[in-house]
Amino acid sequence: MPSTHNKGDKPWDTEDVDRWKIDTFSPHDNVAGPFAEESSFAVLFPKYRELYLKQAWPLVTRALDKHHIACTLDLIEGCMTVRTTRKTYDPAAILNARDVIRLLSRSVPAPQAVKILEDGVAADIIKIRNLVRNKERFVKRRQRILGPNGSTLKALELLTQCYVLVQGNTVSAMGPYKGLKEVRRVVGDCMANIHPIYHIKELMIKRELMKDPELANENWERFLPHFKKRTLSKRRKPLKVTDKTKRPYTPFPPSQEKSKVDLQIESGEYFLGKQAKERAAQERREDKQRAKQAEKEAKREQDFVPPQEHSSVAMSKKKRKRADEGKTEPKKKKRRREDVDVL
Repeated sequence: MPSTHNKGDKPWDTEDVDRWKIDTFSPHDNVAGPFAEESSFAVLFPKYRELYLKQAWPLVTRALDKHHIACTLDLIEGCMTVRTTRKTYDPAAILNARDVIRLLSRSVPAPQAVKILEDGVAADIIKIRNLVRNKERFVKRRQRILGPNGSTLKALELLTQCYVLVQGNTVSAMGPYKGLKEVRRVVGDCMANIHPIYHIKELMIKRELMKDPELANENWERFLPHFKKRTLSKRRKPLKVTDKTKRPYTPFPPSQEKSKVDLQIESGEYFLGKQAKERAAQERREDKQRAKQAEKEAKREQDFVPPQEHSSVAMSKKKRKRADEGKTEPKKKKRRREDVDVL
């Protein structure tokens, strides 16, 4: 791990040195010798995994024997157990073995699960059932992680370099630490109703930007897409929109609206008998029907009304105006020409 106390250049730090490389832990690195106490972990597995684990257990045993870790499969209690031995020299081996049996219990295939024993490979089991309360909504959002024919999950695996398995109420992931961080973020946002395709687009852009050495020390925010969250209001609008204009303040509350019974008492309908009420209701219905029928007939007869015909002689505006007012045009007085005798 690089030094953070003094960040100056060291004479032994050259460009060919990988500062973040994790060296393999060998038996010579364990100076203290065998462990003083035995460490063990036990994990339960579901009933449907019993047959597969029984067939794949020899493969798991051989992989753990290379790290001197003992393992036991109890089919009666449905439990897998791993523990250290006197020959175990790596303190982290028992933790990796614990991750192996945890992945096996979550339906990860045995050849894939034993890869966790390699350096640089970690595991993460994400619980997603408690993130969504509704069961139907949970199933739909879990299906978004898979995508059509598993295409979304395959794209996520290629971009993060991780193995991802969606099983039941959990999502199991294996790969480098950086990729596991991205997988957890995508899965968590998917359960929060953010589609994984947005994160996949962002990861694709980041992968292309990493190839450009000129942009290594620059901010990538201007290249990444920014998707605005569009939430449609589910509040139902009222059928009758009341007038919300400001009215003069009055200290007295508004008068109580009259109920249906009060209106019947005012009209006198409340005191009528049952037959009289039915007769009055029938009359109101018939009146409405007659008014509606008359309105429809008037509308139908409008098509048969002939248009107004205009005279061919063009009338001046003044004449037309007087004709509309019902006035006749006054006759002009003719001047009499007097014969003048020319002397």
